[in-house]
Amino acid sequence: MPRDRILRLRVAATVDETHDARSIVFEPPEDREDSLTYRPGQFLTLRVPSERTGSVARCYSLSSAPHEQGQWKVTVKRVDDGYASNWICDTVTEGMELDVLAPAGVFTPRSLDDDLLLFAGGSGITPVMSIVKSVLRHGSGRIALVYANRDERSVIFAGELGELAAAHPERLTVVHWLESVQGLPTVAALRALTEPWADREAFICGPVAFKDVTAEALRELGVPRKRVHIERFVSLSRNPFEEPVAGEDTEPSPADVAQQAPPVALEVDLDGEQRELAWPREKKLLDFLLESGMDAPYSCREGACSACACRVTAGEVKMLNNEVLEPVDLDEGIVLACQSLPVTDSVSVSYE
Repeated sequence: MPRDRILRLRVAATVDETHDARSIVFEPPEDREDSLTYRPGQFLTLRVPSERTGSVARCYSLSSAPHEQGQWKVTVKRVDDGYASNWICDTVTEGMELDVLAPAGVFTPRSLDDDLLLFAGGSGITPVMSIVKSVLRHGSGRIALVYANRDERSVIFAGELGELAAAHPERLTVVHWLESVQGLPTVAALRALTEPWADREAFICGPVAFKDVTAEALRELGVPRKRVHIERFVSLSRNPFEEPVAGEDTEPSPADVAQQAPPVALEVDLDGEQRELAWPREKKLLDFLLESGMDAPYSCREGACSACACRVTAGEVKMLNNEVLEPVDLDEGIVLACQSLPVTDSVSVSYE
């Protein structure tokens, strides 16, 4: 990864949110403010030092909101045998510097004026918190939040959520679900609980079992799949902070592409720059854009993080791998540039 794609941020503060969760507040660098814009619900990729491998990369959602000037905050919860989360909670202190990649991700509402139904389980509250604060500050939408935790002391942002609900009683409804009191959430219970808000756009983040039971409850309520957004994080097999080994990026096999066919007419809109390029059919979109000198965003380059997501506005591409985009994203034309090959003779893409 070119060094100019990596941001080195100073830790301005750390906050113990609960007994097993800590927030890291970064100080934005004055000379790279253009890299610090993000949308509510997006995540950061952090470089965590490792004696065995040099470093590991982990994705953590931003719990801060874009309007909170000078504050770029991720909240990390300890995971059993989780090297990175434990290192962050035990080691990171004010004044340290960490390498991060620019914010990325598609778990973000189209409009802050839409009414939303949000589900969070445990540390899944982090991107949801960013969405809540953004809607209440800069939108007109109403929010219903169902927040599940093991017990009362595990509730991250309990005080802040209480203050927001008190300040916006007609726009924010927070329903806490405590396993110590109510047991594990069930499909039937969640279906009955959220039926009054079933006409809203839904966002789900949390442990896999929580996401599965919540998605099933929404299906039984008849919520269209295109209105359900599920945040998925997949372990990265490649470290985006380390330079790739020569030849590591293998090209698609000849069976996948017509290497002798003429190139595709490609139109690209990126950071206000519009270019027309001849896209070789055997080249993945991201690889070709980088070779052409365009500063296209990326991280894992394996279809597991959505940092390279862009929108196809004309034409068609096919993805070789996709572990994070939901059907609703695909329906909106969003694809992963690192996995995309052209299908039609002309393609237009836009980065938002």
